[in-house]
Amino acid sequence: MLSFIIPAYNEELELPLTLVSVHAAAASAHQPYEILVVDDGSTDETAALARGAGARVISINRRQIAAARNAGAVAAKGDVLFFVDADTQISSGHVSSALRALLHGCAGGGARVVTDGKIPRWARISVYLFCRIYFAANLGAGAFLFTTRANFDRVGGFDEQFFAGEEVYFSLALRKLGRFVLLDEPVLTSGRKLRMYSSWHVLSRSLAIIAGGERAVRSRRKLDLWYDGKREQGAE
Repeated sequence: MLSFIIPAYNEELELPLTLVSVHAAAASAHQPYEILVVDDGSTDETAALARGAGARVISINRRQIAAARNAGAVAAKGDVLFFVDADTQISSGHVSSALRALLHGCAGGGARVVTDGKIPRWARISVYLFCRIYFAANLGAGAFLFTTRANFDRVGGFDEQFFAGEEVYFSLALRKLGRFVLLDEPVLTSGRKLRMYSSWHVLSRSLAIIAGGERAVRSRRKLDLWYDGKREQGAE
């Protein structure tokens, strides 16, 4: 079985498209699959929309991305785990390529990302530079990650010391077990943060994390880009 785990907090606008894409991508593999939406304290219709779309809802109240992903993995029944963000769309190619990579002995992997909709020029430049550096380091983005159940258990899941950047440590842990791959096809993820926040806000917060290192991501303090719950008022 394939398990698709989607952490979500107040994602009623983005989640429907994500679920449509995951269902279509999963069905193309012609294997049993399940979709788990981990509702981490939502106050909107996230849980109801997920159930209506055929997902199993796991309810927690941690307000932590790593904890939500781990809760989904604990509840999952699959031998292969896919972690997909609630504002990210995947395709059949992501599933087939991931399964092929795992079959050939990879420990896990991820995919590069492209953003949806229009984003400001400063954001396009920043995303381009970040992706060139980040993916050159062979690290997975939180928007889409995959591994086997056995490997997830071997690395102990996502490190709940961290409120952001947990995908970096997860990628590094998997790399100790074997080859970590980045799929050729990028996933489509929301560019909403780059539309809603100013260049100064995004860049200053990002630089603070870089300067602070692990200490900066061990609490939600100054991590409002991830945790303030600000949402666009309409789908792109």
